[in-house]
Amino acid sequence: MTAARWHVRVDRTLCEGHALCVELAAEVFDVDSSDLAACVESPADELREQVEAAVAACPRQAISIVTKGPQQ
Repeated sequence: MTAARWHVRVDRTLCEGHALCVELAAEVFDVDSSDLAACVESPADELREQVEAAVAACPRQAISIVTKGPQQ
């Protein structure tokens, strides 16, 4: 059995491209050619704190962390 895994999601219908997420977690987030945030969906566990800061800072609440249960 492996531990629960977390993933990052960006709701591009909410994102306005403020790029605060990029400032806080550049290893995970980027702004694409549409001027909207894109992300690495399964970043390293060491980046969790930075991603949580980006979630908290997003003015449109477009970023979320999804935790998937343990796998057998």
